[in-house]
Amino acid sequence: MIIPHPESDLRLNIMVLGAEIIELLKPTIKSNDYILVEKVLSAFLKNDERRTPDLFIHILVFLYSVGLIDHKGYKIKLTPHLTEPLNLFS
Repeated sequence: MIIPHPESDLRLNIMVLGAEIIELLKPTIKSNDYILVEKVLSAFLKNDERRTPDLFIHILVFLYSVGLIDHKGYKIKLTPHLTEPLNLFS
């Protein structure tokens, strides 16, 4: 289990910000299109002045390593299994 440091600022935590990036990518689920990383980066940086492009790349690496996003060139999208509900009985 990943546990953040008790004194860390949760607004800059990779898991919390990863959830925000997933929310930014959710509108692209219906069209199943990839979105430019630059567009997601600009939306990400607008929300807090303490966010950096370096932090953004670390979050993308985290999301990719756990299988939540897919990439194609300079574009990303949510992986298809996020759009389907999980069936626990099959």
